[in-house]
Amino acid sequence: MYIGEIAKRSGASPKAIRLYESLGLLVDIKRQGRYRIYDERDVKFVRLIKDAQTLGVSLSDLRSLMVERNELNWHAAIDLLAEKLNRIDHDMQALARQKEKVEQYRSEIEKCLNPT
Repeated sequence: MYIGEIAKRSGASPKAIRLYESLGLLVDIKRQGRYRIYDERDVKFVRLIKDAQTLGVSLSDLRSLMVERNELNWHAAIDLLAEKLNRIDHDMQALARQKEKVEQYRSEIEKCLNPT
């Protein structure tokens, strides 16, 4: 399939697919003349790249996980996701503290506006 078809089936733009290829995320793409020819495995891998990006995994991080043609080191991927979960937990705790302070300030301001 040509780039338009893989874009349609994967939900990625042709520009994004070319970027993935230039970064070495999509490798060994067959060519027919000037045209790239993609297969179902490429569609699945582009979807994986997009899903990883929605989780906050950078293209650079994905590149470091590559081991062979459109294949990741899954053990390293698990480690990366565990690290991401730890960061999310830390951020959630920080946001909870910030929320508590905002609620305290709001309460203090309301008391000043409505003294009893």
